[in-house]
Amino acid sequence: METMQLDTPSTALLLIDLMPRIIARDTHPRTGTEVLGACLALAGAARRAGGLVVWVRVERPGVDQQPPGSDLAAECDPGPGKPVVVKRAWNAFHETELRETLVERGIETVVVAGLVTTFGVESAAQCASDYGYRVVLPTDAMAALSAEAHTFAEDLVFGSIGTVCASGDLTWAL
Repeated sequence: METMQLDTPSTALLLIDLMPRIIARDTHPRTGTEVLGACLALAGAARRAGGLVVWVRVERPGVDQQPPGSDLAAECDPGPGKPVVVKRAWNAFHETELRETLVERGIETVVVAGLVTTFGVESAAQCASDYGYRVVLPTDAMAALSAEAHTFAEDLVFGSIGTVCASGDLTWAL
């Protein structure tokens, strides 16, 4: 696959549900730890180019206390004043400030990665597409609860939503 140039000022990297309790799940075709590593590499590349990294995590609605491991993984370190979106549904756009954050910053392209392919990642990608964003899906930076589910999304769903690629094919341009 050829290298995909991303226009840094108009691109956001959305990293979905990189939380210890989700990273620990039995995921395929790669482990949650492998996905975390790939996502951290993407975040590092985006940051070095001055790009926007948006961290998304989920909280269960209607409970007094979240389960252990519900914060972002310690390695994520969004930094002070950096966007962290807390969602209460699969879709990162549903009743959150994500869309407003992207509009305020003039974002036209979103790169979506994280956990789990067929839940949070796919729903965020579908919604981003519905809002008219160019969507890029580095499938080696995500995993599902089964290899079959991941392959289904990668082969049959994601091509209709956006551009499917590998993390190494993405180059952030200043």
